[in-house]
Amino acid sequence: MSDSAARDRDVAETESAFAHPEVAPDRSAAYGDHPDQVVDFYAPRDGRTGAPLVVLLHGGAWRAPYDRAHVSPLADFLARRGFAVASVEYRRGGDDIPRQRGGESARPGGGDPVAGRWPETFDDVAAAMDAMPVLAARELPGADVRRIVVTGHSAGGHLALWAAARHVLPEGSPWRLPAPPPLRGVVALAPIADFTAAAELGVCGGAVAQLLGEEADVEARAAQADPVLLLPTGIATAIVHGVEDVVVPRAVSEAYVDAAARSGEMVGMTLLGGVGHFPLIDPAADACAVVAEEITQLAW
Repeated sequence: MSDSAARDRDVAETESAFAHPEVAPDRSAAYGDHPDQVVDFYAPRDGRTGAPLVVLLHGGAWRAPYDRAHVSPLADFLARRGFAVASVEYRRGGDDIPRQRGGESARPGGGDPVAGRWPETFDDVAAAMDAMPVLAARELPGADVRRIVVTGHSAGGHLALWAAARHVLPEGSPWRLPAPPPLRGVVALAPIADFTAAAELGVCGGAVAQLLGEEADVEARAAQADPVLLLPTGIATAIVHGVEDVVVPRAVSEAYVDAAARSGEMVGMTLLGGVGHFPLIDPAADACAVVAEEITQLAW
């Protein structure tokens, strides 16, 4: 596909994904005092009890203008397929920038806010995951918190992989868990899964470098944040990636899968032909049904 055709596809897919109206949650609950420390809960639309819980982490290059609103149609899509859903908000970079519905569609050179906040972005994801069983049991009593699958898109895919790897963080990390988290698995959607590969490809306007910052201990930060350096995890992991993705190229996921294999761990990868970045979270796209099926395979 030519560069022009790829750009046209990306524009059309982005417009489709963001054409859906925001879907209000059934319940919301705070896991901290900051306004961004909140989880939106969506009950299974069929009213079933004992439904697996899908924890959803949104993308947006870890940048403040892009919040959980843009994945609320996906949360509703999963709830209509019988899942309980918890959509997590977290602190992102550039909190002084007004928010808008959106995602990584912001392009390099457009004055994007800085990506991520260290350590707050990771503080929040860790705190939300730790609080999730209690919050979900209270807000969605029909959810089965013994069957949790974490999913996330793009930067949220990175955070989903990271959340499942906290037990292999370096000794002394404030987010390290003493044992593997009680998850059925992870389904990462076009994730920023390998920081080196992502940086080499200029993903999201240098978002990885911004997330890690320019401190002298950037390597130590990467050791705590880069999923490819946290292998093997022992947690069932699946990746879904569009072949035509020009936002986070498939090579980023392929690098992670290759590294997992070298570590002795098998990571499943589903490549979707003719699909770019945003159909994975677009309820109108066939790719979204593939995502739901991948989650089903782990959850049930």
